[in-house]
Amino acid sequence: MQLDMLSGELVDLNVVEREDLPLIAQWYNDLDFVGDFEPFDQTSLAATERQFEGLKDSDWFLVSAKDGTKVGFGCTFRSQGAFGLGYMFVPEARGKGYGTETIKIMVDYVFLHRDVPRVQAEIHPDNIASQRALEKAGFHKEGILRARFFSRGVWRDTAMYSITRKDWERPKVLPLGHVRQ
Repeated sequence: MQLDMLSGELVDLNVVEREDLPLIAQWYNDLDFVGDFEPFDQTSLAATERQFEGLKDSDWFLVSAKDGTKVGFGCTFRSQGAFGLGYMFVPEARGKGYGTETIKIMVDYVFLHRDVPRVQAEIHPDNIASQRALEKAGFHKEGILRARFFSRGVWRDTAMYSITRKDWERPKVLPLGHVRQ
């Protein structure tokens, strides 16, 4: 099956193309973009390109507001027998519902495109905005994974959230009419 466009009321998700990589590398290196809860790994454009070239069982998306402004980045990836998702937004785009809608679109995309039982996301336990966005998108908190990743000089915990195919039941944003078989 193929989706014409991943589009909601607030945002459009477009598959990242090679010409988008300089912007993504710029965002990775911007402390305001990665915020307080993500590692501040500095990366080069060449490293971003290598990561992009090595993609397997994952998708990268640029998130644009309806006026065409690029407001963030989302990705889906195979993770421990399920699919994980991640997302980050420019500071001025936060708190406008873009995150919740992006999550819903990516969940619809994964469940319509992949035969997996669940989609999961790991977030910093203090990231209240991300917790709210995930919960609004139908995710449930499963628990805390202790000492999950090293960042900013310390081992950090993550909170695991998931939505199962049974929880999801049907697309929340993407109409089935967008799907060609």
